[in-house]
Amino acid sequence: MAWGPWQILLVIVVLVLVFGSKKLPELARALGKAKGEFKKGTAEGEALLKEEEEKSKKLEQKEQEAEKA
Repeated sequence: MAWGPWQILLVIVVLVLVFGSKKLPELARALGKAKGEFKKGTAEGEALLKEEEEKSKKLEQKEQEAEKA
């Protein structure tokens, strides 16, 4: 479902009414920082998972070599 211009305008009006025009930039800034931290954490988690998979594969290969010997 795509958001049309009227739905977006309605959301903006409701946000201004609820939070006030002075708080909206602070709120947007906080959401942007949170999004950046989430992306950073996700990337770190993926890197850690990849590293653990590589360690597991190396250990598995060593065990297979030990069984052959």
